Amino acid sequence: MNNTPATLRPDLLFEVSWEVCNKIGGIYTVLSTKAKTLQKVNKDKTIFIGPDVWTAETPSPWFTEVRVAGLSVWARKVQLPYGLSVRVGRWNIPGKPIAILVKFDGMYAVKNEFYAEMWNRFGVDSLHAYGDYDEGCAFALASGVVIESVLASVYGSDLNAVAHFDEWTTGMGLLYTKWKLPRVATVFTTHATSIGRSICGNNKPLYDYLEGYNGDQMARELNMEAKHSIEKAAAHQADVFTTVSEITARECEQLLERRPDVVTPNGFEKNFVPSAKDFAGVRGEARRSMLSVASALTGQCFDDSAFIVVTSGRCEYRNKGLDVFLDVMSRLRSEADTCRKMVAFVMVPAWTAGPRADLGDRISGSAVSDTPLNSPINTHGVHNYDSDAVICRMRGLGFENVDQRTVVIYVPCYLNGSDGIFNRAYYDLLIGADASVFPSYYEPWGYTPLESVAFGVPTITTSLSGFGQWILSTADNTFDACGVNVIGRGDSNYPDVVHNIAASLRYLSCESTEALAAISEAARRTADLASWSNFIKFYDEAYSEALSKVKK
Repeated sequence: MNNTPATLRPDLLFEVSWEVCNKIGGIYTVLSTKAKTLQKVNKDKTIFIGPDVWTAETPSPWFTEVRVAGLSVWARKVQLPYGLSVRVGRWNIPGKPIAILVKFDGMYAVKNEFYAEMWNRFGVDSLHAYGDYDEGCAFALASGVVIESVLASVYGSDLNAVAHFDEWTTGMGLLYTKWKLPRVATVFTTHATSIGRSICGNNKPLYDYLEGYNGDQMARELNMEAKHSIEKAAAHQADVFTTVSEITARECEQLLERRPDVVTPNGFEKNFVPSAKDFAGVRGEARRSMLSVASALTGQCFDDSAFIVVTSGRCEYRNKGLDVFLDVMSRLRSEADTCRKMVAFVMVPAWTAGPRADLGDRISGSAVSDTPLNSPINTHGVHNYDSDAVICRMRGLGFENVDQRTVVIYVPCYLNGSDGIFNRAYYDLLIGADASVFPSYYEPWGYTPLESVAFGVPTITTSLSGFGQWILSTADNTFDACGVNVIGRGDSNYPDVVHNIAASLRYLSCESTEALAAISEAARRTADLASWSNFIKFYDEAYSEALSKVKK
């Protein structure tokens, strides 16, 4: 007799996130790549709900308002409370899923009433709220109201419905759903705990002392009480609580005091990778672009034999390991024993002041010189030049002296194809790299190394990233086996991390063309293993468990 419980599938799935049709960070990548698989499995049974933060003058490039059966009529006729309004259409990503954008400004007028209700019902402490707390909660509450209205007016209340909420910014929407719609199964995913990120961002050791931390106490110490309170309440009230990696699951268990029910690793779709027949040409164009900028900035000549290294991600100096990356490059400069000239790019958006005119003139050919520009380390102006952490560290390490075999260039802007210097999107430059380094200290998953291997670019990351942990559990930790090298990192081995990453880059720079081609192929195979077709089963498990709990 087979005692395995049947998998319950939702008849209708709502997924709520601040990053629906709103490209900000890694969660956008999670949702936008997962959507294609969800559409394939159960077409148009997923409705994404995001914030309508757009205007007629600045419309969302990721949303198209089109007719959707049932929902468009509802959106046109419905009179939502609190002055809320909605637009219905499609998210402009592979799979073209249904999306509802919510204009939530009307919630501000009644936020205190809802904060009081959430305190009385769920113990959410909004008293010390500041910054983006009100905005996140206003959107979350509005999303709950929308789900309530859609079920009542369009689909009916007898469906097996699941409402999935991502990050603390949507937590109050989950609590609203628990309060108003008890028959709807709820799932809450924290992609990174707010208090864990804050501990790391305040230069406190997270891992050596994790078992000694109390989340509530640290929230008071770090002035994070409101965000931590809503996140913890959502985690405890959700029918199913998930996170993206085992390392973050342990963090949740300690700081939020609930062990996630399911770990849902972040999958990927490689639809943006050029086809085999176009790959070499696109890679060549990317390399020429990066080396042209490097030559114009430094006055040096870099030909195609140069070894290009990149790091990227959010502007979190310690959490993303930017400090480690710069120290690695400094070590390689001082040792001067790489087999090829090395050009390293730090592609991290900062407080950019726009493209440098003097650099633009050199790139266009209207100004030519073999001497470095003034401040030959940054491609764009930076408003806070004298206090920017990356600039300060680069100057302290002497990177302004570009007469070396290894040079480092800071690209402090969002690479969206119109930055004024490269005028290429990030992916259109990443493909030209010979290696990437993501030496994260705090990284619940880590899309950047996964994106890298999708392009066949070997990558170096750390054991403190969810992706790194997944590699260690999946493959042999060698470039030859998987195109990835995971460096062991903790709170107390910073010099060893720098030494080991430098040694890994030195090794790659000295490998033959044939060996590097084999490593690139191994990297692509690793990316295939992390496809959504392999990872969507973890979401199926989460949704089935949530529906089972509601039925009971």
